Amino acid sequence: MSEKWDNLTLAFCIALMPPIWAVLAPHIGVSTGAVALICAGVYVANGNRSSDALKISIGFLLGDFWAWAALQVMDLMNWNPDLELFVTLFVMGGLAVLISGLAPKWIFCPSWLCGWAIGLTIMSPLGMDGMKGYPVQIGAAMLAGVWYVGLLLDRVQKWMMKLIGK
Repeated sequence: MSEKWDNLTLAFCIALMPPIWAVLAPHIGVSTGAVALICAGVYVANGNRSSDALKISIGFLLGDFWAWAALQVMDLMNWNPDLELFVTLFVMGGLAVLISGLAPKWIFCPSWLCGWAIGLTIMSPLGMDGMKGYPVQIGAAMLAGVWYVGLLLDRVQKWMMKLIGK
């Protein structure tokens, strides 16, 4: 019986809270609102551990910066585009893993790599001139994903379970 209520309260929270973000995001200048759902997925896949929310957030923001930096580096290169892409991903991917390995209490490597992929996916087609405010928008959506769609939704759902006595 408790599993049924767990599923129903989770369904209600997911039906309510992410759509609120989806409606609110464009009104606060965030056109990349769907990024929050991806980032919430990483938070949930990590076990909804609120103790990891900060390091997951730091990882996402580093990934967002890493995407911007990778595009800047590739823009400066005058090589074959495939070689530019390979070398940039090779060096920066390796560095992300090494750096996060030096500070695992502060940086969640999977969120760094996921954040990097998100940033590259959104910003690559925009070109250097088109991505002006996008890193900030992406970062805001990432934080909304971890803290609002991930952590707060989990807390609200647990509160609902307590309220109904399950």
